[in-house]
This record gives sequence, C-alpha cells and structure tokens, in this order.
Amino acid sequence: MIDRDLVADDVAAARPGPGLRVARIVTELTAPAVLVSLLTVVIGWHSAQGRLSGVGWGLVAVFFASLLPMAYIVGGVRRGRLTDHHVRVREQRRNPLLFGLGSVAAGLALLAVLGAPRPVLALVAAGLVGLVVAVTVSQWWKMSIHSAVAVGTLAVLLVTFGVWVLVATPLLGLVGWSRVRLGDHTPAQVLAGGVLGGLVAAVVFTVLR
Repeated sequence: MIDRDLVADDVAAARPGPGLRVARIVTELTAPAVLVSLLTVVIGWHSAQGRLSGVGWGLVAVFFASLLPMAYIVGGVRRGRLTDHHVRVREQRRNPLLFGLGSVAAGLALLAVLGAPRPVLALVAAGLVGLVVAVTVSQWWKMSIHSAVAVGTLAVLLVTFGVWVLVATPLLGLVGWSRVRLGDHTPAQVLAGGVLGGLVAAVVFTVLR
C-alpha cells in the first residue's frame, strides 16, 4: 500500500525554491517541543509574578512535557525506528505520543505533589488532554500537531495576557502554510489540528488555572 504522507512529501521535494527553505525554517522554529518549552517557562514566570521560582517550576514542567518526549523521538530516529524528529509517518506516531502522554502525566503528578502554581498545573493538564486527543485522532488521521500546539499556545497566552496577544494571529497562518508547503499535511489536517488544539488549550487551561 502506498503511504500517502510520503508521497505528499516527495511532491513537495519536487517543487524546490525559496519558499521551501522558508517553510523548513518556520517548521523548525515552531516545532511543538520549542513552543511548549517557551510557553511553559513564560507561564511559570507569570504565575510567580516574575520571580525566579516561577521559572524553576516552568523548567520542571518542560523536562516532562518537552525534553523527555523529544529525547524518546531522537532516540527512535537514531535507532531507525522513526523517519525523522517530526515523525512524518502517521503509523509511527502512536508510540512517541503514548510515551509523551506517560511523561506528561508523571510530570503533572509530581508538580501537584510539590505544590506547583495552579497556572503551571493547568497548562500541563491541557497538554495531557491534548495528547489524548492526538493519540486518538492519529489512529486514523494525520492531524497537524504543529498547528494544534501553535493555536493552543496563542489561546493560553490570550487567556493569560489579554487580547493584545491576538496581534500574533497571522503567525498561525505561517505555521499552517509551512506544513502544507513541505507536504507533511493537507490544509484540512492543519485546520483540524488548530481547531482542536485551540479548543483543548482554551477550555482546560481556563477551567483549571
């Protein structure tokens, strides 16, 4: 059976040009691990009213929510079990997502026991729910996790800092464009990821923070 994801990527590779290079840069800079790490530290800092202790809570959360899952993926790539660090092949996504789910759940439990600020706990919980959604959808469809995390990040920042954050909205279109331009996703997969990621982040974070 032909892997449609790989075919789409081959089509993108056959259309080289300046746009392709820009798309690759955007994809790397807005990778889920990057956005999750930055957002978690920002929320930790804000939850402690700018004190260094808040950054510390954020870094603990980053370890479980971003660094450990990414280490698992990198290890899978080195062993030849995964094609690349973005895990473009849908059939390969299940185990990395499940590992991430377990890592985030463990981090959330530890943070709760240690008494982390509510916003940090709410953010990690939102990530946990988002991973459950991603694992479920990935069983049959390759939803864009880049888009889900990007829109979820904006939603959390909006709830935390107010409407001025909406000036960054055009960046979401840039993220979606990069995923389609590289052939990693269809427009529908990008849109679905953004809608689900934004809803999960906004609802869970708002309720729990």
